[in-house]
Amino acid sequence: MTLTRLAILGSTGSIGRQALEVAAAHPDRLRVTRTAHRGDDLVAVATADDVDLVLVATPGIAGLDATIAALEAGKDVALANKEVLVVGGHLIRPLSGGAGKRLRPVDSEHSALFQCLAGVRMEDVLRVTLTASGGPFRETRLDELASVTAERALRHPTWRMGPKVTVDSATLVNKGYEVIEAHWLYGLPYERIDVVLHPESVVHALVELVDGSVIAQLAEPDMRLPIQYALLWEHARGPARRLDLAHTRELRFLGAPDPERYPCLDIVLSAARSGDPRALIGLSAADEVAVERFLGAEITFSEIPGILRHGAEVARSTAAQAAPGLEEIRLIDRGVRIALAEAPAGTPA
Repeated sequence: MTLTRLAILGSTGSIGRQALEVAAAHPDRLRVTRTAHRGDDLVAVATADDVDLVLVATPGIAGLDATIAALEAGKDVALANKEVLVVGGHLIRPLSGGAGKRLRPVDSEHSALFQCLAGVRMEDVLRVTLTASGGPFRETRLDELASVTAERALRHPTWRMGPKVTVDSATLVNKGYEVIEAHWLYGLPYERIDVVLHPESVVHALVELVDGSVIAQLAEPDMRLPIQYALLWEHARGPARRLDLAHTRELRFLGAPDPERYPCLDIVLSAARSGDPRALIGLSAADEVAVERFLGAEITFSEIPGILRHGAEVARSTAAQAAPGLEEIRLIDRGVRIALAEAPAGTPA
């Protein structure tokens, strides 16, 4: 068996810790040679000579430089950072060619899509569907959303994740990001990517073919499974929980998310469909700011959408080119954060 030398960026986060568990379960296949959490050493670790595969699990825009550097250095990348493709998909796809051995999706939904698409011609794909649990407020009364606490937002019903992505799961910002990821990973237009509510988080993605056939991937909501698949790039026994359908189990599909309950999803998708990368860069920066303020009890849950809109508008007003380069992405991100810092907490525009 080939031994893969692995670097983990974001080694102390939820994905990083589970990746270490997966690596420990496969000592003959995976050797962790480098780790980093945040800071200037991310690029150095991602391009080190004793690294074959880089797991990018750092939060936010911090992972973009390292992802580009790793790909340019000839490394394979297992990508668990949503923002890398949200703000820089136009830079990453030409370097990687999309989902494949060089760019391995770690998100459960995109790992599922990759598995469903194995052996399928893309011209035979009518559309793909990403599932969403709906988060902790799926059944909360709409008039109560303004008063929900960060503590409640962090109680995700099916997944155990870090605070940023857990709040993004409550707003469905994360699902909007995953639609953008699917666009860049698989070269699909946005109108062929759907989202459907599936509270049990057992079916992770579905692919509908032109003849009406639908291929789905099912697994327990356990991130160790897609992490392991990305790191080994094949199916193998591992530490993830196994799905047992012999026991009574209900799997529900509740249709598309209600835009009144999940306005952030529509905001993300509108920015994506506009074709203006600046809007997505601004929205990503604004989301980081908004989530931090919500967790710090500076704003209410219902004020998050306004901050996202404002971030996208600030970014659109910049003079950056249509396909911003890495330095322009940094400048837009920084400018949006400065603009939001100068506005009172909770001010949407």
